[in-house]
Amino acid sequence: MGFARTCSVALVGVEGVVVEVQADLEPGVAAFTLVGLPDKSLIESRDRVRAAVVNSGGEWPQKKLTVGLSPASVPKGGSGFDLAVACAVLAAAERIDPRRIADLMMIGELGLDGRVRPVRGVLPAVLAAADAGYRQVVVPERTAAEAALVPGVSVLGVRSLRQLIAVLTDEPVPEEDESADAGRPDPLLAGLAVPGADAGTGARDRDGEACPDLAEVAGQFTARRALEVAAAGRHHLYLQGPPGAGKTMLAERLPGLLPPLTPQESLEVTAVHSVAGTLPAGQPLLDRAPYCAPHHSASMPSLVGGGSGLPRPGAVSLAHHGVLFLDEAPEFSGRVLDALRQPLESGHVVVARTGGVMRLPARFLLALAANPCPCGRHGTLGEGCGCPPSAVRRYLGRLSGPLMDRVDLRVAVEAVTRSELTGTLTGAEPTATVAARVREARERAAARYAGTPWRCNSEVPGHELRTRWRAAPGALDGAERDMERGLLTARGLDRVLRVAWTVADLAGHDRPDIEDVGQALELRTGIQRGAVLAGGWA
Repeated sequence: MGFARTCSVALVGVEGVVVEVQADLEPGVAAFTLVGLPDKSLIESRDRVRAAVVNSGGEWPQKKLTVGLSPASVPKGGSGFDLAVACAVLAAAERIDPRRIADLMMIGELGLDGRVRPVRGVLPAVLAAADAGYRQVVVPERTAAEAALVPGVSVLGVRSLRQLIAVLTDEPVPEEDESADAGRPDPLLAGLAVPGADAGTGARDRDGEACPDLAEVAGQFTARRALEVAAAGRHHLYLQGPPGAGKTMLAERLPGLLPPLTPQESLEVTAVHSVAGTLPAGQPLLDRAPYCAPHHSASMPSLVGGGSGLPRPGAVSLAHHGVLFLDEAPEFSGRVLDALRQPLESGHVVVARTGGVMRLPARFLLALAANPCPCGRHGTLGEGCGCPPSAVRRYLGRLSGPLMDRVDLRVAVEAVTRSELTGTLTGAEPTATVAARVREARERAAARYAGTPWRCNSEVPGHELRTRWRAAPGALDGAERDMERGLLTARGLDRVLRVAWTVADLAGHDRPDIEDVGQALELRTGIQRGAVLAGGWA
């Protein structure tokens, strides 16, 4: 009788659970039993592992073989357990010393020829291994750079099972030839990406490519300033205007204004995209804010996460620490839009399915864009709007009050004039100039909130802003009067105060004064309260 064990990781959303892979050999009729709540792809590993061991020069044990995945109560799926199962079987058959693999964490899929193929979710899996105290990890060679992002972990990247056996038995490591022909895609990279999963995420086209420049937007100085405030304080934004006014152009340039991700944020974003299969090839770490713009026909699971069995990350998680842009927002399903209310407040989404309940990160900056009516010509010059007032109300009423109450900035985007479009009027600042002011404002906020769990103004509870970081005396008089008139809710007043702190940070003020609050109210309600200039804040 032989027994051996090693370890691997089961992913539940973007969090990993350490799984002990045990192999037991007993005399009896040759059979291979796999237990521990495996899914279909994991059950099929029996045939993959057997063929890989034989084709790697090993001998398959002709005994009763039982492989257990513990804890048995945790659902397990995917092909990333193949490498651990193969090594546990070989150790139980005494081809490998069981003590050499007992403290190893192994992640990887096996081809029938013994090659080790990469799998998605290596980064969160290695993070879970490090948290559990493991310091040696074996991963496919193609994902070794991704695994090496986790500090304090020794990573061994292998190309084949034959190479790993040689390392574990202190034998010469054989050379493995590259299988991909010159000029053709590497077939081993096929498992890292889900076809079409990166559409609209902005993850692939941002690698080494400059973001669109804000200077390309003609006019729209008020909307440009709203973008600056949204980026500086991570405030949610709503743009309403006729078709062709530049709403989509503005939203596409919002990620370029955001500061680079911190090391911790980069790991969180990379982990989500690694699990979702949207991590760009050759880019193990995402250090720029992601941008996700799903179509208005998006379903509930595609937006908040879901799928058969255990849920997968949706658009709100793919936009974590980045921008989620919903163009033609009233065309989205009302249920889908209202599902955003929880992550807008908490920064995460809890998805419950028959396969389990999981918590997915979803701290994003929401940007909404809408036409003023179904035909888009309401309130514009030229051909008048043919929509009856009831149709206009129904169209904009698709954006529920509770959802819009969570949106800090609401800006009317007017049609571009001829002088603005032809360049007669100047003053459009490039993205780099605005991004520099945003970074300075973020640094002021970070210094103010040092030692607290908050980093941006949008994260600070209203109670703290009213008691611990007070505005200038009398600065909130206008906002309080709007609340008494019913123009603002209690949540709306807190959000005006948050925006006022961002305006103050951009202007270099120690605390918001009456002008800062006035500009915050204007951006919240659309009622003129202060002067927004082309070159700076009044």
